[in-house]
Amino acid sequence: MTLRLPAGLLAFALLAGCASVPVPTATVPADDNLNAVAWSQTAIEHDLIYLQTYRDAQSQLLAALNDPQWDALASSDRVAPLAQLPPAVVLDIDETVLDNSPYAARLVRSGKEYDEASWQAWCREESARALPGAVAFTKFAASHGIAVIYISNRSRELDQVTLANLRKVGLPVSGPDAFLGLGTVVAGCTQVGSDKSCRRQQVSRHYRVLMQLGDQLGDFADFPTDRTARPQAMVRYLPWIGTRWFVLPNATYGAWESALFHDQWSAPRQQRRRQKIEALRY
Repeated sequence: MTLRLPAGLLAFALLAGCASVPVPTATVPADDNLNAVAWSQTAIEHDLIYLQTYRDAQSQLLAALNDPQWDALASSDRVAPLAQLPPAVVLDIDETVLDNSPYAARLVRSGKEYDEASWQAWCREESARALPGAVAFTKFAASHGIAVIYISNRSRELDQVTLANLRKVGLPVSGPDAFLGLGTVVAGCTQVGSDKSCRRQQVSRHYRVLMQLGDQLGDFADFPTDRTARPQAMVRYLPWIGTRWFVLPNATYGAWESALFHDQWSAPRQQRRRQKIEALRY
């Protein structure tokens, strides 16, 4: 059978000679988060930073345990005296012990943004991997009688799937009380938005906290959302970085991003993008 090409396509084929003709593929607009997600998934440096941070924390953990006055909670979160309280470490979950970069990658590929429905669907897959160093650190803590407490802004309705995911990857979970998700009711304390202060206060009633680990300032204490005020508010805690508080990298999302457009998530995407560009130094 003789294949008859349209005249325009035939001319193109003759001009191209033996070169193959590329097949058009569906595309999505360029995404600002592409490099950040690609780095978190493919860069060995990303994994080494996590491993380094967790190893450093582990190397100092027993010294903190043996100092009865050692506490990693800000004074505003310490509502019970330290005396006789058992020890604990407090960790965030997402991008601290569990890697959700596949969810972020799906958003990049589809050109979509975060929404609660797709996020919950991802969490229910229970397929997030453990981040480097997290399992070894938490198991070391548990083996020395140190409670491992997870304070997360995952909704409480995700508690069972979250605990299942933690256990799947080998992270120690002593029981449902080890997970304090968004919406946890704390007597005498009113939670504002996704602030974790009430939950830290609850932990303070039962434990002496040796260390906190997270990828956002809000994982450690209550800080202002204004990006110009955050560095000054952090000054008093700088001696705690690398001793009581261990900060992990997250270039894909966080309060740092929303601070660039004053937390106005309802603004159009292009407007938020323009404000982020305006915040850059040139």
